Amino acid sequence: MAKSDFRRFVPEMGKAFHFEKSTQQFFDAVISARGPGEKASVEQYLSTPFKGITTDGTVIPGLFALRPESAPTREILQAVSALLAQLSPEQRETTCLPIESRERELWQNSIARYERFGLRLDEIPEKLQAAAMAVVKASLSAAGYEKTHNLMKLNGFLGELVGAPRLLGEWCYQLHIFGEPSPSEPWGWQLSGHHLVITCFVLGGQMTLTPTFMGAEPRYIDKGKNAGTVVFEDEERLGLQFARNLSAEQKSKAVFADTLIPDRLPPGRHQGTDGMSFGGRYKNNAIVPYEGICGADLYPQQRQALLDLANCYLSPLPSGPLAARMNDVERHLAETYFCWAGGMGEESAFYYRIQSPVVMIEFDHHKGVVLNNPEPEKFHVHTIVRTPNGNDFGMDLLRLHYETAPHHRAVHQRHHHRGPANASRHRFTSD
Repeated sequence: MAKSDFRRFVPEMGKAFHFEKSTQQFFDAVISARGPGEKASVEQYLSTPFKGITTDGTVIPGLFALRPESAPTREILQAVSALLAQLSPEQRETTCLPIESRERELWQNSIARYERFGLRLDEIPEKLQAAAMAVVKASLSAAGYEKTHNLMKLNGFLGELVGAPRLLGEWCYQLHIFGEPSPSEPWGWQLSGHHLVITCFVLGGQMTLTPTFMGAEPRYIDKGKNAGTVVFEDEERLGLQFARNLSAEQKSKAVFADTLIPDRLPPGRHQGTDGMSFGGRYKNNAIVPYEGICGADLYPQQRQALLDLANCYLSPLPSGPLAARMNDVERHLAETYFCWAGGMGEESAFYYRIQSPVVMIEFDHHKGVVLNNPEPEKFHVHTIVRTPNGNDFGMDLLRLHYETAPHHRAVHQRHHHRGPANASRHRFTSD
């Protein structure tokens, strides 16, 4: 595919809806149309406790355990301590939230900013930007950090394409910390903004990185100072290769549709602004039944190929937690399902999902949002990684910690089941 194929869908300069808007101007322009729906979605989600993504509404117990994983906790703590030391009292108040807060559950891939919390990287000096990114860098693998920063650069490139650098910029993201950073107690951070959401939970030498949403429109930079930047090559190539290598009988189980066009799909299959993905915003408790071909029906080489594909999405984890997570995935490989929609040609847009008791991964080609392509194209990609059965946000590890740490049992009793909460730092909740 040509690296400039997206350019025929770039709006004429000055004609894009986003042109020259600031974040507040964009919010003001869309709130009347989007506000009621957003408010209803937030209120509906917060009216129920967190459960996690399941296949039938029932969480499978006993899947996760407190264990040493050699997470780089000391390095993360050093970085976050350096950041906090540079924040003003006012910045600390908006950046640091309690461990029981539900704000992180309200993540979304949005250009509009609905949050009233977090350290906004585009509003702080370069020194603070560097300190914030040092926290992210300390928490991820080298490849994971590079990918994260590339996504931020791609967002800035999109802003250049449509003349909206204040709205779609490399630094149009926010970081917030939940819990008190500690070598032994639970805490974490979340980086969020357009096409990038990473949720890091840390507990001793253990950590999780889900939910993670990563996307790009377009997914490569063809001109300018960051020319040559590209993302999702392995995720796209290995996913297509895996699907193509299925036998005819296996494809008959795996492929549920030959298109991504909404009006050509069965009702309920397309998820609106989330495209084909079932694990998008406010879907932390979604019921997503297994479908496709399961690992038990794959040949040994195909099973390894599926593990390699899953590794592409989990590789932002540092080496110790990555090894532990891949062991979990491999242990449940026979129960892992792969499904596919779309074509298998070189230019075909497609969607696929990898789903097991311990991981859910989605890859989706999208239609234009800022660009003008009316149908899904390969230059606009969304990916989502989830930990189903209650361990998104590290919630099951947090539960286990409360149950087993004597000094936390009272806290566990107060917050058990994580009932309705008022995330008042969101624009669509009450103060």
